[in-house]
Amino acid sequence: MRLLIIRHGESEADLLDVHEGRADFALTAKGHQQAEALARFVKERYILSAIYASPLQRAVQTACHLSEIAGVTVTTDDRLMEFNNGLIAGMNRQEALKKYPPVKDLPVHAAVYEQESRLHFRCRAEEVLSEIISNSGEDETVAVVSHGGTINQLYSAYLRLPIDCGTVFLTGDTGIHEWLIRDGKRIIVGSNSLAHLSSEN
Repeated sequence: MRLLIIRHGESEADLLDVHEGRADFALTAKGHQQAEALARFVKERYILSAIYASPLQRAVQTACHLSEIAGVTVTTDDRLMEFNNGLIAGMNRQEALKKYPPVKDLPVHAAVYEQESRLHFRCRAEEVLSEIISNSGEDETVAVVSHGGTINQLYSAYLRLPIDCGTVFLTGDTGIHEWLIRDGKRIIVGSNSLAHLSSEN
């Protein structure tokens, strides 16, 4: 099977310099344009059998552009939401730094400021990825529209990396990560493709 792991387009929070996370901001006009370009790019190259998305606005709106062009219904799943950043959601970054400073060496099971733990974040990524893979046929192509932090957790789950490995996978607005599962092997075909945003597409 083929997985297209996709980040949402530019959101209003990107322009406000605030912590987004669970703060539910919509796409900007540019974000909608990015999502439209993404949808056209995917339509030209793949036949989708399913689209899964985080229920947060920025992800759903991106997925809806893909749904309209591909003709596939979007299924939302709470487990694809961004990291639950608790009290700092929607807060100005400088203000959050003063009021809720980072806590170093926090165990993976622990959390502060009404956030979720790194362990819980990883566990829900493991669970939803396992279900998507199990429910998809070997010849199917499935799109998953989510968030930067969650995509990192999905990568770690897919590659079976340790929870505290510290590896970071960068993802731009509407960046596409293409994964292929074949003969029991988990293959990375492409990472953070932004070709659809170039002037040539």
